[in-house]
Amino acid sequence: MLKKALALFIASFLVLTLCGCAVNPVTGEKELMLVSEEQEVEMGRRLYPNAIWAAEGGGGEFRDERLKGYLKDIILKIHGVSHRPNLPVDFSIQNSSVPNAWAIPGHVTITRGLLAGLQSEAEFAFVMGHEMGHVSARHSAKQMTYGMLQQAGLAAAGIATRGKNYSDAALTAGAIGSTLVLLKYGRDDELQADGLGMLYMTRLGYDPKNAISAHKSLERIVEEYLKSVGKDSQEGGFFGELLSTHPRTSVRIEELEKMKDSLGPVAVKGDGTERERFQEMTAGIKNKDGIYREYYDKAVRAYEKDKLDEAGELASKAIEADRTQPPFHALKGFIMLGRKDFAGAERYFNSALDIDRGYQPAMRGMGALNYMKGDYTEGVRYLNEALRLFPEDPSSHYFLGMSYYRTRRYREAIPHLGLFASAQPRHPEVHGALGISYESMNDIRSAYNEYLMQLKVEPNNEMGRHARGRVAVLKPLIEKPKRK
Repeated sequence: MLKKALALFIASFLVLTLCGCAVNPVTGEKELMLVSEEQEVEMGRRLYPNAIWAAEGGGGEFRDERLKGYLKDIILKIHGVSHRPNLPVDFSIQNSSVPNAWAIPGHVTITRGLLAGLQSEAEFAFVMGHEMGHVSARHSAKQMTYGMLQQAGLAAAGIATRGKNYSDAALTAGAIGSTLVLLKYGRDDELQADGLGMLYMTRLGYDPKNAISAHKSLERIVEEYLKSVGKDSQEGGFFGELLSTHPRTSVRIEELEKMKDSLGPVAVKGDGTERERFQEMTAGIKNKDGIYREYYDKAVRAYEKDKLDEAGELASKAIEADRTQPPFHALKGFIMLGRKDFAGAERYFNSALDIDRGYQPAMRGMGALNYMKGDYTEGVRYLNEALRLFPEDPSSHYFLGMSYYRTRRYREAIPHLGLFASAQPRHPEVHGALGISYESMNDIRSAYNEYLMQLKVEPNNEMGRHARGRVAVLKPLIEKPKRK
């Protein structure tokens, strides 16, 4: 049996190798590739709404149409001189203080925190060219191929939520962390993307020296950010993981110097930086980024530590400094919800939605609020919209599943509670709720397994006591007597 399985695997691998080769658009060399261009684009389409809300720092999209239009014009020019100008492309600014940028087929994104720290249009063009270089060289498609060979399929990225109970899990204010595949390129891929970023920027007339200044700016921005949150780059987390796969700045600068020398003469336009225009266009986001770091980010950290009074004061100061930012109002709403001030929470959530109807955390907050008030029908309406905006949001799945559970719509509850249980397996009640839901659907084995999980996680609460009783009843039905 083992030999047959091994033979089948080898035969399948050979077929994939023979049939799954493609020419890399950058290198011109053949490489194993099991993902078509259409599948790449579809992957990007599905991943984007989850990435914009759940990539490191979360936040959704920062809304400034004038700034976005200016930067998108640069993106389209970079795309036009890239190796894959046939692909669709869109641009967004992610509303996160975490300095980061990423690209997936169809989308390229820079965070508010990184954009606010860059010094010139040329630095921006290099950073975006680097990220778009990953797509040009099919680095994401290559990772998908490796995943298919290793797992015979793609696994969805798990998104962890915080908190010890359903209230904590749902009241996360939108800054949910997630380590996405798109952030984990290897050292060789990063150096290749550096070279492509420099190549693309010079094709547009920017001075290649700005690729080196961009790396120095990035190093400064990261250090300033870590200092603002009381950490350093060696403490692990997002930047610790990033540094473990990315070459050091000194190495990258050394390589870029070599790349610059190999380019030959470059037709530089103007001063090669467009610094003045960039500084003028980004002045507004620099100011708003300062408010986020001074008040909002600190308020979120205080909130996560259950310091509601401190969080409330900081959130109020953020609103006083700038009333146009939905996250400030939504955070205040979550703080009110934590205090069980439902009227106050509703007022602030609605303020956030009045500014931006697509601000997902406020939509989820309204769903959670209605759930806690027992208005499950209204809660379901908000939560379905929250999941349309952010399909893999565990907290929205939890509240939607529990809303169906409370109204005995068990069939509809199961997929949502199951997804949440996968993300938050040690939640003290979700396995019991799943057990009851499965049992109501006459799926005895699934119910039994969920009750067992409930007993492992939390046997002493009300759900645990119910699970213990049901396990005793269901066990004889599951474990058939052995034949003599």
